[in-house]
Amino acid sequence: MFKVGVIGDEISQDFQTVVNVSKEFNLDSIEIRSVWDKPPQELTDGDIDEMKRILDGTDIQIIGISSPFFKCDIDNMEERKEHIGILKQCIKLAKAFDANLIRTFVFWDTEKTEERWDEIISSYAEPLQIAEGEGVVLGMENESSTSLRTAQLTERFIREIDSPNVRSIWDPANEAHAKGGETPYPDAYNRLKPLMIHAHLKDAGKNPETGEMESVPVGEGVIDWQGQLQAFVDDGYEGHLCLETHWRPTLKIDDDLLNRPGGQAFSEAGEEASRICLQSLFAMIDKLRK
Repeated sequence: MFKVGVIGDEISQDFQTVVNVSKEFNLDSIEIRSVWDKPPQELTDGDIDEMKRILDGTDIQIIGISSPFFKCDIDNMEERKEHIGILKQCIKLAKAFDANLIRTFVFWDTEKTEERWDEIISSYAEPLQIAEGEGVVLGMENESSTSLRTAQLTERFIREIDSPNVRSIWDPANEAHAKGGETPYPDAYNRLKPLMIHAHLKDAGKNPETGEMESVPVGEGVIDWQGQLQAFVDDGYEGHLCLETHWRPTLKIDDDLLNRPGGQAFSEAGEEASRICLQSLFAMIDKLRK
């Protein structure tokens, strides 16, 4: 059976609050993105010690680091160099918690992915060398704002890289947002299933006024989450499914903040949203057991 976790800043910037809610819902894991208004690469040794103190006595696992690595401009070499430093810091953070998964991306979408494909592939030579040397896995997430916006592109990238240190993080809702995306479940899922190491949970639906896709409560959107959860069970997936709701009950997060999540503005009303989505998730899980 798969395990259930949460990306911490979807609940709060306060790590104690994140752990309290995780204990209340008997969650298995937390994925670190921003904590105390700091991105993961800026967390200090003192911050890590305090996080470990808060986790002490719980069975909650830090499953990985939701890094912003290579959410940057492919043409900005200085920025790319800075992101190599971000990757190294996030690996250090992961190792402090005995985790080996680093969520990563492949540049902002230029709308010229096909023309620049060889350059995109070659850009991962150094990150791959670092990952293999450190014994960590780079989790590629299909993300609509990046060059790997769809499951199809993500699959192609991972297969061409051809390393056990580069795997897929499957996010059905991201596929629903993506230009050229497939039906998230079952089509896109079946494409990435052989390469998947981790999964994220959120939902998406069309705004009735604008017709644009936006985040909605889990179970109320276009994703067949009941079918997807059943597939996880049937396929023997025993990894983690981490809530990344992106939906808020009292406000709408703007696109720029969704693309660069983190900090207090992002986490506002996140605890309420996460509670609602977790309740919905566990109701669907209960149906799997009947």
